[in-house]
Amino acid sequence: MKKILVIVDMQKDFVNGALGTKEAQQIVERVAEKIEKFDGEVLYTRDTHQKNYLETQEGKNLPVVHCVEGSDGWQLEERIAELAAKSHAVIFNKVSFGSPELAHYLTKLDQKEKIEAIELAGLCTDICVISNALLLKAALPEVPIVVDALCCAGVTPKSHDNALEAMKMCQIQITGTTLKAD
Repeated sequence: MKKILVIVDMQKDFVNGALGTKEAQQIVERVAEKIEKFDGEVLYTRDTHQKNYLETQEGKNLPVVHCVEGSDGWQLEERIAELAAKSHAVIFNKVSFGSPELAHYLTKLDQKEKIEAIELAGLCTDICVISNALLLKAALPEVPIVVDALCCAGVTPKSHDNALEAMKMCQIQITGTTLKAD
């Protein structure tokens, strides 16, 4: 049985760039430690937009240019990038919140070698982490899906907590603890 860790969108634009937050900056070292200690396969997702981002549906709803393919902000945060490069990790560039390619990859992998659990960490809890967790739960309903609350950050602390509660209701296991937002 194989364990999988998915690091969601730990990119410069979400840490300290166009959409960065202090909460995102605070989880970088914990995420790096989780990657280093993880006994299994580590996969990464990377939010990927093109120069026409503001013309897309997402761009019209969130008019902040970010994660444009090839830009500095699109790159994984430096510490995380070093770990991904060191292990020659698979990185899924995704054009939407969830990655169907990641779900397909893990479904195929589970058919070859049963997956014991899939754990997720990264950014943003309330957008891409929840989207990928639910997508993986739908694709692999018998594989435990786990989200480490201490290795995630949302757009706001309150939306982070709301996303964790929503995932719990969908039978996604939440580990770690988090302070409740006011």
